[in-house]
Amino acid sequence: MSGESAVLISDITKRYTMPTPVWERVTKRSESGRSLAALDGIDLDVRRGETLALVGESGSGKSTLAKILVGSVAPSSGELRYDGEPMPVPRGKDLTRRIQMVFQDPYSSLNPRISVRSLLSELLLLHRIVPRRQVRTECVRLLNLVGLDDDALDAYPSQFSGGQRQRIAIARALAVRPDVLIADEPVSALDVSVQATILDLFTSLQEELGLTILFIAHNLAVVQHLSQRVAVMYLGRIVEVADTDEIFANPQHPYTQSLIASIPRMSGDSANEAAMLEGEPPSPIDIPSGCRFHPRCPVAVDACRSTDPELRAVSIGGAGEVHESACILADALPSAGTRIAVQHKEEQ
Repeated sequence: MSGESAVLISDITKRYTMPTPVWERVTKRSESGRSLAALDGIDLDVRRGETLALVGESGSGKSTLAKILVGSVAPSSGELRYDGEPMPVPRGKDLTRRIQMVFQDPYSSLNPRISVRSLLSELLLLHRIVPRRQVRTECVRLLNLVGLDDDALDAYPSQFSGGQRQRIAIARALAVRPDVLIADEPVSALDVSVQATILDLFTSLQEELGLTILFIAHNLAVVQHLSQRVAVMYLGRIVEVADTDEIFANPQHPYTQSLIASIPRMSGDSANEAAMLEGEPPSPIDIPSGCRFHPRCPVAVDACRSTDPELRAVSIGGAGEVHESACILADALPSAGTRIAVQHKEEQ
């Protein structure tokens, strides 16, 4: 893994204008210009050849960011760069090919009326990946790459299990030979028994093909052994970024500590109830003043209600990489989160 940027995300925002209900228009009680802030100033560096995990609760904006990266949604403001060059809107076919996505639900992301052969061969021909006479050979290679046999070519998605469908979806994304693969919660719709095999597949593909992977999940436990770095997202903002081992050993944001504390464990006394996450995230239509996490934060002080913290480097003794946190108390957080992380690592 190099330190070069594959995709550089700078101050990306995405806002949606909310429709005004009829009764509010009639009574003139609506607020003009009301909008939903799905993303609010995202800065993130996805390095070439790494697996970067993007973690956060549902509604934090992870999927919106993924759609912006693949070009299906345009940002409201900010800049995206690929290999140091700005990414235009709309994108050309070559850039579209280089960044591909694996969707969350393998049941709805595959057309049930198209065979696996047609699904893969259409992409190979459209992007001129191989000559027509080599299409079948390439289709077989792609299926073998994701652990399926060539007899799957003439079958349809409905004939496969959930795990097999996700393998086909991964093969489809790899068909155009991308440099960056965005996996949007690709195991959340699968049985627990199948999730580990798909995670192992991503690990082997990253090593074999040198892919850059942005792996999106809502559960930190899923990405602990898969990613090299973790970015934690809350209510449209990145609140912490660090190496995976570092973020589990020294979480420097109360939200990250809460996510780690919520990971299920075998031993009953390993849970840290004081750090457990409570309540629901605020509405992105009405974001709290100051730190957006303070209404749920167990260590919030008065300054958290008025200060909107920026993502900044925090001093961690012995850390080899920069550890960033968007918390004004980052350098003085209680050690409860560290204890939970260490206990969880020992149980592994």
